[in-house]
Amino acid sequence: MNLEILHVPDCPNLAPMLQRLAEVTDLPVTTRLIETDADAARYGMAGSPTLLIDGTDPFAADNGGCGCGVSCRLYRDETGRIVPAPSIDQLRAAITTADSRTAPGEVLSAWRTRAVPLDPVEKAVHQAILRAFVAAGVAPSGPDLDEVVAGSGRITADVLSALHDADAIRLNADGQVAVAYPFSADPTRHRVHIADPDGGGVDVYAMCAIDALGIAPMLGRDTRIESVDVTTGQPITVTTRNGRTTWRPEQAVVFIGADAGGGPSADCCCDYLNLFPDYAAAKAWTANHPSVAGQILNQADAEDLATRLFQPLLAS
Repeated sequence: MNLEILHVPDCPNLAPMLQRLAEVTDLPVTTRLIETDADAARYGMAGSPTLLIDGTDPFAADNGGCGCGVSCRLYRDETGRIVPAPSIDQLRAAITTADSRTAPGEVLSAWRTRAVPLDPVEKAVHQAILRAFVAAGVAPSGPDLDEVVAGSGRITADVLSALHDADAIRLNADGQVAVAYPFSADPTRHRVHIADPDGGGVDVYAMCAIDALGIAPMLGRDTRIESVDVTTGQPITVTTRNGRTTWRPEQAVVFIGADAGGGPSADCCCDYLNLFPDYAAAKAWTANHPSVAGQILNQADAEDLATRLFQPLLAS
């Protein structure tokens, strides 16, 4: 479960929220500083502090539909008193409820959905980066993106920085595109062949198993994923042809999980979203990595999650 508190600078009610959560759960809690209304809307802060459980505000219904932005937020306890943070019992109930209804992949889905660019210029640049990977298997150059940004009043470097901050892409130390989910500019254990209608195609690398599965629905094209069992190195392939997938081995599954430390997807979860030849192999891996919380998805759930995450990215 991912617990995150969104807050403004010097929020006096952040400490009470953190203290009460510490009495309720030993799960790690991350904090995110919000300084603008735009960021408040992007990350879902309805006033400071806002608790997100797996990306969802459990107290949204009690906020009267207030957008609130970067203003202070107050709560009501069980007796109706105005308080700086939900009570211990209210927080415990919210966490218990969220834990009981978490569907496969919902945490990852909420996480990645928040990273989808909404600004028209940022969306155009993001889609141009994705199309460059599809066309050539590599990230685009700066001049290619300058053409997309031209006339917007912004410069390419600033747009790329905004996409990086939102975790839609990741930039390397030189400011070049290293990751544009689902694609990686560097080799990974997930290689994907994207077929052309004429029989050709291009090879790309995906950041993780779910990213690899999302390429076919994102493009509406045939793909062949070549991956390996992270423990044994056993080859695992997933072939998509005319919208239908074939998995080898037939019992293959996907594990999705994340490091409890939090951070960008590329750093804290992509390395843990892998294909395994069967459920037993995935279960054995999770037993040996108790610090990596996650879920084992069957093929149908993994394909559905990948489609939900990536099919909309290149929509007009």
